[in-house]
Amino acid sequence: MGKNDLIYLGMEIATHYKSVLPLRNIVLFPGITLPLQVGRKQSMMALEHAQARDGHLVALLQRDADVKDPRIVVQGVSRFRVADVVEQDGYLQAAGEEWPDVIDADEKTQSVLLESLKTIAKEILALLPADTNGLSHLVDTIHDLPLLSHVCAGTLDMVLEEKQALLETVGVKARVLRLLDLMQTYKNSLQVRKEIRSKLSQKLGKDQREAILREQLRAIHDELGETQAIKEDYRDKIDTVGMPDDVRKIALDELKRLDAIGSNSPESHVIRNYLDLLCSLPWNKHASETIDLGAARAILEDDHYGLEKIKKRILQHLAVMKLKKNSRGSILLFVGPPGVGKTSLGQSIARALGRKFVRASLGGVRDDAEIRGHRRTYIGAMPGRIIQGIKRAGENNPVFVLDEIDKMSRGFHGDPAGAMLEVLDPEQNATFLDHYLDVPFDLSKVMFIATANSLEPVPGPLLDRMEVIEISGYTTAEKRHIAKRHLLKKQLAEHGLSENEVVISDEALMRLIAHYTREAGVRELERRIAAVCRAVAERVVEGAQALPIRVEPDALDEMIGPERFVHDVVEDVSPAPGVVTGLAWTPQGGEILFIESSLMPGRGKLTLTGQLGEVMKESAQIALSVVRAKLPDLVSQIGLEKKDLHIHVPAGAIPKDGPSAGIAMATAVASLFTGRSVDPKLGMSGEITLRGAVMPVGGIKEKVIGAHRAGIKRVILPKRNERDLREVPDEVKVDLDIAFAETIDDVLKYALGLQVSAGTAVPAAA
Repeated sequence: MGKNDLIYLGMEIATHYKSVLPLRNIVLFPGITLPLQVGRKQSMMALEHAQARDGHLVALLQRDADVKDPRIVVQGVSRFRVADVVEQDGYLQAAGEEWPDVIDADEKTQSVLLESLKTIAKEILALLPADTNGLSHLVDTIHDLPLLSHVCAGTLDMVLEEKQALLETVGVKARVLRLLDLMQTYKNSLQVRKEIRSKLSQKLGKDQREAILREQLRAIHDELGETQAIKEDYRDKIDTVGMPDDVRKIALDELKRLDAIGSNSPESHVIRNYLDLLCSLPWNKHASETIDLGAARAILEDDHYGLEKIKKRILQHLAVMKLKKNSRGSILLFVGPPGVGKTSLGQSIARALGRKFVRASLGGVRDDAEIRGHRRTYIGAMPGRIIQGIKRAGENNPVFVLDEIDKMSRGFHGDPAGAMLEVLDPEQNATFLDHYLDVPFDLSKVMFIATANSLEPVPGPLLDRMEVIEISGYTTAEKRHIAKRHLLKKQLAEHGLSENEVVISDEALMRLIAHYTREAGVRELERRIAAVCRAVAERVVEGAQALPIRVEPDALDEMIGPERFVHDVVEDVSPAPGVVTGLAWTPQGGEILFIESSLMPGRGKLTLTGQLGEVMKESAQIALSVVRAKLPDLVSQIGLEKKDLHIHVPAGAIPKDGPSAGIAMATAVASLFTGRSVDPKLGMSGEITLRGAVMPVGGIKEKVIGAHRAGIKRVILPKRNERDLREVPDEVKVDLDIAFAETIDDVLKYALGLQVSAGTAVPAAA
């Protein structure tokens, strides 16, 4: 190697020579420490000579990097300007002198240049993909401008010629300005690279990432020997869960497919989910039951007060199940307003049978796939609610409550009511086929119970599959018992209170029932009791009252606010002729309504007000026609052709409809025509025909209870509704004088004391 192979600066030849270490592809700056691989004989001799002297040597950039023969750690001390290079004693030696920096900038300029170098250096380090926290900290600790320029130049990725040029630049200001320019260019390059890396990373989609992860997972499982363990685990489950032979064959076929496609296939997780479902279903696992009617009766009595007819029907159903040794048979459908205990009856039945309880809400279901499941070819496919419920139960004979079956509706994706036909048909559900499961599952051991608020939305074919049991609601006395036996204890516990700390009187409970709620069930009553408990809890914590705190009716206004409802109550004052008290059914129970009639000059027009429905309007027209036919003499005396008749039913903001007010309207018109007042404590309900026959109506239990609550003492009902009085509590019937009518003549005789015969009305004999 000759001296022309090295880069050095010419000057007069010096007499003192230093050992030369040629560097390939590296420019060593002052302050920079580098590990170097040294293997050439010539370089080793130079190192030995330098160590023998002062340990200093001259590190020069080698022009021709291809000259071979290449460890030590070297640190740049200062720049060295070479005057002459000679080869002596088998290695290169150089003569020259140290070349110090020239500070060509004032302190303010140096400070600005130093901060600029630090800022752009840290920005470059932040763009690098590697961990550069250490270098960033090093930059912060350097406060010498020449040293920082050497460190930045030495570590910056640039061509060797640029580095050598920076090393040979004596003026610090000029060197730093040139370095800042190079670093800005390098920073821009790094930003472009980062954007490219980000775009490439975004193009690597979810499926590719999952495929890579699955392949890594497969490799891990293979390395640990777990892949075979997973397959054996599936095989053990398939052999032990008791699948039918045809289902077991399908499961084994799916396991073979899983083995064939490998765990890195996108379809593998679909197969595994399917196998998990097959292995988790209770194919032959069921609750062992011993039907004890006595114990079942005790559970029903303990859980539910009243509802005697419903509890009797449930016990009959359980008796049939005990004799038949299976649960196949009629499906029970509990129909009634919210809060009457339809779902909780199902829970009591499950407890009485010792079975698991499962509930599926069908409200708002518009897709038959919610019932039958989705086919596995669809993304996100899953089994229907029936199979999911069976899986949750872990037994193939639970008590399965289908809540709000009347809230299903037909949508664009099919008819869920049609899918329910297969579920609830005892002749079909032994081989129920869920689309996701794709193999038959026996539902014949499941005891299905459906609930609904109304029968109207339920399709006829589906309704035909079930036995309807109507739950009309609770009487006031029943609500009071339920509140004392169940609701109050539950709310005291939930609010951290005990029976020794609070006592709610019977009178307060009755006021809550009568004036703070209007419902057939007890759901709102429980909310009102909870509000009372919260108010009491506040007083207990504050210690404002001595314990126990007794809640009386007059304290309710302060605790939970004023009364929300006021029930109509009959007055003792005799009304004017033409006013009659009718009985009405509402979803919240029975109520009374007043029917008023009035005559005025006119042209024989009939006016009906009170937001009446079409059926009720027709009843009023029929009532007028019947009275005109029965009392022609009175009609002619009145001169009806010159009078207008107005019939009004108060509470005009509430819609009213139905035929039950027929006899009440006829009595009101007859009272108006005859000038006889009707006893305000007489209530009536019944449909009237054009020939004067009194037809039966519904809701007798609720109407009679509502009449009793409103202060009614006498009631007129259709003769054919006499058998319905068996459902009315004895404590209600004992306070009422109930008469039954077959024709309007019977009604007028009982209500007005009229004996109607041959078109003439005369007072009845005393």
